[in-house]
Amino acid sequence: MLFRHEVLTKIASGEVDLAFRRWRRPAVCPGTALRTEVGVLEVGVVEIVSEDDVSDRDAQRAGYPGRAELLADQRPGDDRRLYRIGLRLTGPDPRVGLREDTDLSTADLDEIVAGLRRLDARGGRGPWTIAMLELIDANPAVRAPDLAAGAGRETAHFKADVRKLKERGLTESLDVGYRISPRGRLVLDHLTHTARD
Repeated sequence: MLFRHEVLTKIASGEVDLAFRRWRRPAVCPGTALRTEVGVLEVGVVEIVSEDDVSDRDAQRAGYPGRAELLADQRPGDDRRLYRIGLRLTGPDPRVGLREDTDLSTADLDEIVAGLRRLDARGGRGPWTIAMLELIDANPAVRAPDLAAGAGRETAHFKADVRKLKERGLTESLDVGYRISPRGRLVLDHLTHTARD
């Protein structure tokens, strides 16, 4: 589930606690945790509703001025049903703390690098993790499609790989593009140092 920045801001403030989506099948279930720029959201009730069941108050709780605007913003299709999804903010994204954690020993850094090498081995295209970190480090705040094109990659696959690095606290998303996190900087410096030895 994706949310616009302004909706996430309203979720963080408590103004928004519902979402509506027209899906062929539910994309989330109760208890699903969604990591967002404002923190971790927990999905509550997921229920099928008719358009007649949606009130103006429901729409406002989902960040819309009224039900007409909410319904107009839903995907069309006779094969889709409208779902009402409860949401609540449960806390900060744990990746934020991870990317700021720079209290790492040499053994910790070696373990992170070993994990990256395992990712490389599963990827089947060589040492892509370090190349990706170096690319982002050299091009902070550059649009993902531009970075992907420069690397000869499809944008969707490129973004999926960046998310794998983000999961490890090595990169962070900006309003546009990415940058290396403090933890990622330590890992790159460690790799440079060990390559010289």
